[in-house]
Amino acid sequence: MTSFSAAQRSRVTMLDVAQRAGVSKASVSRFIGDDRALLSDAIALRIEQAIDELGYRPNQMARGLKRGRTRLIGMLVADIRNPYSIAVMHGVETACRRHGYSLVVCNTDRDDEQERQHLAALRAYNIEGLIVNTLGHHLEQLLELQREMPLVLVDRKVDALHSDLVGLDNPRAVGMALDHLEQQGYREILLVSEAADGTSSRVERMEGFHAQIRRRKRLHGAVLEIGADLPARLQAFIASPQAGPKALFCANGVAALACTTALRALGCRLFEDVGLIALDDLEWYPLVGNGITALAQPTEAIGASAFECLLKRLRGDTSPTRSLDFTPQLIVRGSTRPL
Repeated sequence: MTSFSAAQRSRVTMLDVAQRAGVSKASVSRFIGDDRALLSDAIALRIEQAIDELGYRPNQMARGLKRGRTRLIGMLVADIRNPYSIAVMHGVETACRRHGYSLVVCNTDRDDEQERQHLAALRAYNIEGLIVNTLGHHLEQLLELQREMPLVLVDRKVDALHSDLVGLDNPRAVGMALDHLEQQGYREILLVSEAADGTSSRVERMEGFHAQIRRRKRLHGAVLEIGADLPARLQAFIASPQAGPKALFCANGVAALACTTALRALGCRLFEDVGLIALDDLEWYPLVGNGITALAQPTEAIGASAFECLLKRLRGDTSPTRSLDFTPQLIVRGSTRPL
């Protein structure tokens, strides 16, 4: 096999391959396209040898545009630093690769202007479908894209976008957390969350928490949104005179990190002064105290399912929109010891 630099390969054309193989340019096009079966074995072998000798690399993007297919999937992410986003994105990318697609990821960084710019860029890339994990503040742009291609939502609803939605069964997750805390003997529960900010999954967890607390006679609960006063608010909760052991229910990994950091700063005995359960299961949870009890989201499956929904739509599925709600797995560690 002849060794070629990237620059040399980029200069080799389909015509060069055809001349080296002694075939027509159309035959080379069939060989590198979807019509290879139309060629005889002898011609296919000559073309393959010519490609190998010349180091030819077809421009897949140009071929895709010519055929009206780019095999590119776009993904709009609200915050790529969030461990949940990274894990779901990995699931999407793995599924894309398995089906011969490539993923273009755009991080809005929870910034409306970034979202606007990324939506325009994704359209320019001629993506075939879009997976959305963001608040959808630029609704008109999203609706315009939805008229041109399939669109699937992950974790966060955008009511005006009548699209498939893949995410967690939030009411069930809240129920599982409270079941566990109640069984372990905790009675005063504080749900700690990032600000709702219109994020449907956060709102569902808060609303589900309030509804569950009202139905559970042995539990009392309140909701606290993360802010600069978090350490002081946690200290007040721990020191409050209410009867019954206290526990924190962190609504995601970001809240779990904020609470753990604040509790350490307060000099609390982890997790003797207060119990803690977190939604999401991150790599560092087993390393804190005797480990943090978690409700692990099946993030790989959520990401893969989002792509599978999109792929069905790309293949012509016109059935009514569906919502796929996954159940988390309870992983019990030392932060919710029996009382």
